[in-house]
Amino acid sequence: MASWSFITYYCVITMLIIAYVLGSIPSAVWIGKRYYGIDIREHGSKNAGTTNMLRVLGKRAAIPVFILDFFKGFLAVTMVGLLRYDADVSSAWIINLKILGVFAAVLGHIYPIFANFKGGKGVATLVGAITGIYPSIVFVCFGVWLLVFLFSNYVSLASMTAGCCFPALVIFHSTTEWSRYNDISVTFIVFAFVIAGLLLWTHRKNIERLKNGTESKIYIWRKPPKNKEE
Repeated sequence: MASWSFITYYCVITMLIIAYVLGSIPSAVWIGKRYYGIDIREHGSKNAGTTNMLRVLGKRAAIPVFILDFFKGFLAVTMVGLLRYDADVSSAWIINLKILGVFAAVLGHIYPIFANFKGGKGVATLVGAITGIYPSIVFVCFGVWLLVFLFSNYVSLASMTAGCCFPALVIFHSTTEWSRYNDISVTFIVFAFVIAGLLLWTHRKNIERLKNGTESKIYIWRKPPKNKEE
């Protein structure tokens, strides 16, 4: 890093700013206002994200929000990866910069400059961004998420469980000889634990509702039971 030129520093800072700006695109807010005439942050859990869109406006509104949030994270990290063409930036630093790109994109989603710094929890953006680094690990986490969601119908519980499995999967892949990812750096392992902690922190209200039995369930393929209020 000490040998970086002024141009390299400039490119790194610019890439991270662009990652934040990409993360700041408030797809849930814009889609809610443009096509449904509501500010999603004033309804449901008041979060500008896929889950609240699904809960308040249904699948037709939630699917494009998830796709846009996923790809803005993926694009942000992929764009940062272009720095590998700079001879001053080592392969180890590429991973570190991608990690910074993840944080920049998720920070943009949580505190979007285009929506008065009031956004969502950044799960879809986080998933998209990490997919841009190690996609296979993310796919396993998605499998965990899907299983928990199918058995519980709690999106928040599924997200937290998958997030907590993420560090364990990273360590497993980094210590397994046959894994294609056994070159995972210590920085990325620390990053995985930070991400798990961040997910728990952003879902702290959901945790309280889960404890109190007041967390809303979401049913995708069947209607909610009529004999009790979910």
